[in-house]
Amino acid sequence: MDLSTGQPWPVNRHWRFTGWLLAAVWLFFLNVPLATALHQPELWRRVVGVVALVAFGIGYVLLFQWARKQRQTLRPIPAGRARAGLVLLLAVGLASMPGTGGDWLATLVYVAAASVFLLPPREALAVVLLCAVTPVLTSWLVPGWQAESGIVFAVLLASFAMFGVSQLAQRNSELRAAQQEIGRLAVAEERARAARDLHDILGHSLTVVAIKAELAGRLIQVDRDRAATEIAEVEALARAALSDVRQTVGAYREVTLAAELAGARSALAAAGIAADLPAEVPVLPDGWDRLFGWAVREGVTNVVRHSGARCCTVRVHPDGVEVSDDGRGPSTPDANGHGLVGLRERARELDAVVSVGRRPDGSGFLLRVHAPAEAR
Repeated sequence: MDLSTGQPWPVNRHWRFTGWLLAAVWLFFLNVPLATALHQPELWRRVVGVVALVAFGIGYVLLFQWARKQRQTLRPIPAGRARAGLVLLLAVGLASMPGTGGDWLATLVYVAAASVFLLPPREALAVVLLCAVTPVLTSWLVPGWQAESGIVFAVLLASFAMFGVSQLAQRNSELRAAQQEIGRLAVAEERARAARDLHDILGHSLTVVAIKAELAGRLIQVDRDRAATEIAEVEALARAALSDVRQTVGAYREVTLAAELAGARSALAAAGIAADLPAEVPVLPDGWDRLFGWAVREGVTNVVRHSGARCCTVRVHPDGVEVSDDGRGPSTPDANGHGLVGLRERARELDAVVSVGRRPDGSGFLLRVHAPAEAR
């Protein structure tokens, strides 16, 4: 069953045919009672025997297919319907007796096998034992019927084989359910990652847009050329944000440390915050370069939004990156916001550590992403 929709999985034509064949192939062993019915001297006995055996075979296949479908969709087999089906199957087998005589006992093999597939273990065991002792008991009770040791063996062998088939069908159904759940969780994880990236990308871009628009509003009366420059930068940032969103929707946007440092310089300048940024960055593996880039983006965004700082400092080392400011400190709305949650998720993928607090001198805000030596 598809766990996301609650609908049964589609079954292709090959597997539908295989299911019918798996049930029908065993009907070959009804050849003995069928031959007995065909050789009856009286027409009515021949008709009754053949019709009953054909109906028995069709009923067995339909019952098996119904139970198989229930198992494939991980739905429980209704015990009442299963018992009724077995009783009806047994009744049709008994109805063949006028044409098959003692050979009708071959139908008990199918009744026993069906009970293993349909009933709970204890009930199935009881039915199998009853089917196994019936040939022995009837040889004592019915004159002219011989003890059918072969039927007893066939009942036990078919029941054991059907137990294996039922266990295999159950495990296959559980495996398909597990695969479906894994697929659903993978889709949910991808959606969460896309939402996280959109938050981080738009949060930074829109913050800078808002600051530059506010600055342009203040300058429009005193310095129209500078205001026009800021408006042009707002337009460029808006277009870049739109491009980022498109890239994120189509494929995750590639973030690099160098690009984020350049963006941080522009954002801090627009906010009127002095920027102390490294002129060069060390060569890092792709995963760490991306992670440090996200750390700079998140740290600078929080500085611009909430810190009230006058200066922001970024330090990059081969094993870590730090973003600090001289503002109000970590008691800001985003101290544990979505951006830091997303950053921690990315850091966990590389066994890195994200720490948030005050600078060593007790002032301002410090965001640090550190890669332990064993993780590098």
